Amino acid sequence: MQFAVGYQEPENGEDFSGIVADYRFAVAEVYFSWPFFEAGRPALGSAGDVPDWECQERLEQNLVSLRAMGVKLDLLFNANCFGGGSISEKLKDQVCSILDHLNNKELAPEIITTTSPFIAKVVRHFFPGIEIRASVNMRLDSTLAMEYFSSIFDSFYLKRDLQRNLNTVKLFSKWCASHGKKLLLLANSGCLRNCPNQTFHDNLVAHDSELSSFRNVSGYQPHLCRHLFRNKNNMEEFLRGSWIRPDDVKKYEPYCSLMKLATRQHTHPRMVIEAYASGCFHGNLADLTEPSFSEEFAPWTLMNDRFPENWTDIAGDCAVNCNHCGKCGEVLKQIAVRISESFPTAVASKSWTS
Repeated sequence: MQFAVGYQEPENGEDFSGIVADYRFAVAEVYFSWPFFEAGRPALGSAGDVPDWECQERLEQNLVSLRAMGVKLDLLFNANCFGGGSISEKLKDQVCSILDHLNNKELAPEIITTTSPFIAKVVRHFFPGIEIRASVNMRLDSTLAMEYFSSIFDSFYLKRDLQRNLNTVKLFSKWCASHGKKLLLLANSGCLRNCPNQTFHDNLVAHDSELSSFRNVSGYQPHLCRHLFRNKNNMEEFLRGSWIRPDDVKKYEPYCSLMKLATRQHTHPRMVIEAYASGCFHGNLADLTEPSFSEEFAPWTLMNDRFPENWTDIAGDCAVNCNHCGKCGEVLKQIAVRISESFPTAVASKSWTS
C-alpha cells in the first residue's frame, strides 16, 4: 500500500519534505492547499490573527524538494462551499492562475482533488494532462454516482462511512477497474460515522476566515463529535467510526493501491505516517485520527494492540447501520486502559465504565 499525505508546517520547524524523505518508500503523493484559498481545512497561511504572507515561499520550497524525490503533487480545491462565485469567471481565473504559476515554477501538480464539478471541468479544459480526483468530501456512496461523473473525474474517494465493509470496497474497486478509474480511501478520519453535522461543519471550514468578523454566540460547540465525547459514556461511538487501523491496511491491498492519511492539521504527522508505513502501532489509536480525541478520552487510552483479531469482521458488519448489538461495547472493554497518574505507561485498572 502506498499513501498520500497532507502538507503542513510542523510546529517544531521541521520541513514537511524532511518527514516525507524518511518514509519515501511508502509515500507516493503529497496533497496541499494553496495559501489563502478555500479548502476542506482552514486555508494555509490564515491561522492566527496576522496572515502569514511567507507561507507560499515555504510551501514552494517544500514542493521543490518533493518533486526532486519523485513524489506526486496533489493540489486541493476541496472546499464544500465556494460561495456566490462557485461558477464564476473569477473562480475560473483563480484556478488557472494558480496552475499557471506552479507550471512556470516547474511544480505543476500531477493531480487536482476537488469537490467542485465546475473546477473539474475548468482543469479538464485548460490543463488536460492533470489527473482529476473526486474529493472524499463529495461523499460518493454508489457506483451510479461515480458513473455520472466518469467523464470529468479520473479517480474517486469512496465515502468513508462505507469502507469498513470489505465486500463493499470490493464492489467499488471492481467498478473502477472496469471503467479505467482509480479507487482511494481515507484511512484515519476521526469523524463520526454518517455524521449529520458534516455539511454544516464543512461550510464553516470553508468560511473560516470570515467567522472572526462576526460576534459569535459564546459557548456554542459547532463540532458534534467533540460535544458528544464530552460524555465518556459515548466513547463507544468512536469505535463505530470509519478509520482503518494501520494493522488492517493490508486487507485492502487487493482493492486499492493508495490510501490518504489526514495529516494537514495533525499535531504529530510523523507518528501517523510511521504507523501506517510500518503497518502496526503500539499506542493509543485515538492519537492517530484527525481529529484526535485523546484529550476528550483521557485518562482512558484505546490501546491499538488490544483489538481482537476479528475486528475487521465486527467493524464490517456495522458498516452501514448500527443496531447496538453490543459487540463494540465488548471491544471497548478489551482495549480501554486507564493511564495511572503514578506511572508514565498505561496500566490496566478498572473498567472504562467505572
